[in-house]
Amino acid sequence: MKPSHSSTFRTILTVACGVALGILLIGGVERVAIAIGILPDGELRKASAYVRDVMTLVNNKYVDPEKSRAPELAKSALHGVLESLDPHSEFLEEKYFRELEEGMTSEFGGIGVQIELRKERVRVITPMPNTPGERAGIRRGDEIRSIDGVALENPTMDGVVEKLRGKPKTKVDVGLFRTSENREFTVTLTREKIQSESVRNARLLEGDVGYLQITQFTDRTGEEFYKALNALASQNATSLIIDLRNNPGGVLDSAIDVAEPFFKKGELILFTQGRAPGDREEFRSGSDEPPIDVPVAVLINANSASAAEIVAGALKDTNRAVIVGERSFGKGSVQSVFKLKNGEGMRLTTARYFTPSGVTIHERGVAPQIEVVLEPKEEENIGLQLSRPDLAADPAEFKERLGTEIMPDRQLQAAITAIQGVTILGRK
Repeated sequence: MKPSHSSTFRTILTVACGVALGILLIGGVERVAIAIGILPDGELRKASAYVRDVMTLVNNKYVDPEKSRAPELAKSALHGVLESLDPHSEFLEEKYFRELEEGMTSEFGGIGVQIELRKERVRVITPMPNTPGERAGIRRGDEIRSIDGVALENPTMDGVVEKLRGKPKTKVDVGLFRTSENREFTVTLTREKIQSESVRNARLLEGDVGYLQITQFTDRTGEEFYKALNALASQNATSLIIDLRNNPGGVLDSAIDVAEPFFKKGELILFTQGRAPGDREEFRSGSDEPPIDVPVAVLINANSASAAEIVAGALKDTNRAVIVGERSFGKGSVQSVFKLKNGEGMRLTTARYFTPSGVTIHERGVAPQIEVVLEPKEEENIGLQLSRPDLAADPAEFKERLGTEIMPDRQLQAAITAIQGVTILGRK
């Protein structure tokens, strides 16, 4: 069941300036489909036969028989075909297709701890609530020194994450060192499905300005977004800042869920246009409640892509929010995900998306109405603050753990100033 947005929030936030969210993506708007066999005709049949002849010749004549085995040649050919089309189409071998599915659902088998790697040491940032890690007593700051009895030597983040993840109900031994107690210990954990949060850090800023960050769009983003709105409403927020900086995209339906509370029922949020003239698909609000009508600012930067751009583009296109920050990435294409044989898959660009008035953002990006460009050092620092809100609350610990001073977030401050200005005008 789709969560309903808060009538309390709608009642509280009544200043004269609206919002409108858009949609999502992860590397494009992701749709899942099943690949079916097609008998090639004409040019396609001839091309397929030509590729087969070349692969046969390589298989028979190449000097290294191990490198020219048919399965490996076929995979290499598929990589070449897809990756020659555009930067977002690709052939996904089993491991990467599984990771893509996990990323789109925000669910995976694991122990429920967020970790960081600094100076070749793996430390726990925080255990997630109600997960095996938290229940086992793992604490923030604990250092992971071994997994299943194997010491972590020259660890990498990908390597450690891969070892900690696994099928639900399987066990993993994690060796830890707790600095505060100067002791090593091992806990045996049973992996579970872990659901990561994509909407976080909801809080009040200066005055009654509500703030929340959307890190990506997953299957749970809509539900998390409504909960965040309700939490801000309970604190009497009267305006909203949606932070989409460094957001790469996610799942289309969740983006629509996020957009609906700000649109009237039946109002166009966006549309996609595929290869054929008839391949147009419209996405309209299905909300039965009056739209939330508040001053809204949306933060974007050069790493805001796909879904984040759709959100910002729809808001800007319909004059329902002020866009603050830097021009976005410029990713406005739709990828369909096809499940192939042997657990493999394919991501293929099948359409482009457009804002309600027909504006495309592909290879253009969204231009902010209030431009605030950060220096590279600032951008890196703000990125750390966004990814580590637990440390950002304590400047001394932030410097000790991350080796840099907290810098003022000029983009966020500009958004607050814009919101407060709209609020004052709306109250006159």
